Amino acid sequence: MSAQFTFRNRLLVGLTLFSMFFGAGNLIFPPYLGSLAGVAMPWAMAGFAITAVCFPILGVMTVARSGGLEALAARVHPVFASVFTLLIYLSIGPCLAIPRTASTSFEMALAPFFSPQAPALFGFSEFTVAQAVYSVAFFLVSGAVALNPDKLTQWLGKFTSPALILMIALLFVTCLVRPLAGYGITLPPYDINAFIRGFLEGYQTMDTLAALNFGLIIAINIRALGVKSTDDVVKETVRAGLIAGLFLFTIYMALAHIGATVGGAGLFTDNGAQTLTTAAKAQYGSWGILILGAIFFVACLNTCIGLLSCCSNYFNQTFPVFSYKQWLLFFVICSILVANAGLTMILKFSIPVLMAIYPPALMLIILGLTHRFNSQFSRVYPITIGLTTVVSILSALKDYGIEVPFMSYLPFYSVGLEWIVPALIGWVIGILYSKSSLEL
Repeated sequence: MSAQFTFRNRLLVGLTLFSMFFGAGNLIFPPYLGSLAGVAMPWAMAGFAITAVCFPILGVMTVARSGGLEALAARVHPVFASVFTLLIYLSIGPCLAIPRTASTSFEMALAPFFSPQAPALFGFSEFTVAQAVYSVAFFLVSGAVALNPDKLTQWLGKFTSPALILMIALLFVTCLVRPLAGYGITLPPYDINAFIRGFLEGYQTMDTLAALNFGLIIAINIRALGVKSTDDVVKETVRAGLIAGLFLFTIYMALAHIGATVGGAGLFTDNGAQTLTTAAKAQYGSWGILILGAIFFVACLNTCIGLLSCCSNYFNQTFPVFSYKQWLLFFVICSILVANAGLTMILKFSIPVLMAIYPPALMLIILGLTHRFNSQFSRVYPITIGLTTVVSILSALKDYGIEVPFMSYLPFYSVGLEWIVPALIGWVIGILYSKSSLEL
């Protein structure tokens, strides 16, 4: 390994990966969880940490060791690898996650200063005009930084990520020293099974899906810092994942604590953004809104840069008819249009897609982690992932108003984990079928 790769470099890469993960959803869900879970917050956060911290980091490790997402998914089938990878990139890219970074950060940072009713230009409200101008500026800045994916550590690791952590720490320490109240009672839906509910909430961060793609960009940055050996790049990618996971878990717990004190004070809200706003205003008055706006802006900017880099790199490699920079420009333009015109409709149709591909992603990571064992059985990957995918797709149809009758008989259906037993059955069938084929 190159002597250039010091502990400082390792920390920078870890912070870069953390900042790519930590976007709007990561800020919103833990405080809202805390406000509703109350005294059950530790149990809810334990479940949340599995799908929002452990699986994303394991995903980074698995993809690094497997040689990329497509190589990992190809163990199921080449067609599955192409379709599954494309769906993930579209979901975390221009169809959902990237446009959401601009719309969410605008709502938190600037929307309070504009009136949705006041006309401004050509019949559009000043709110609409401000959102359009903001989204253009936001994506142009993000695109400019993403032009050089090998230098993300210089931007995210050195500057924006430390700034984000310091601002969140400022709010947390203040709430720790001057708490609004103690933890409150546990409210629905966390009053039934806080752990399982927290586990399912972790889906919403989309970090497990993003993790399957971030490893490549992190590897590029590690090589740019002097590491050349493929084995050493994999090792440093794994270490970066562990560092990012530590930061994610620590900050999630801090945000959940803030939310629990807000709920304990009886200041219940409709979402996590309002929960944080309540805490910030209570601690800092009008200055709290500015601090919170800055937190959301930096978090969303970091994530947007990482997603633009990943998507542009993937599409450049898969469809080389356009260069990396041309794909980047295309995604910037698409994201501007979606963020201003069609995000609500995209969310309506994209979230069920996320729920359909999340369980197969989780199982793919588990199979990848146990690949040394699974590699002995050629049918394990296709049968396990096949059954998991079918069940998760049928389950996701509920969001379109389509009920599949027999699904309700599956174990854990009531808690949204009906895919687990079919996945385990697929794993066992894959092993037995592979053994019988070998014997024949």
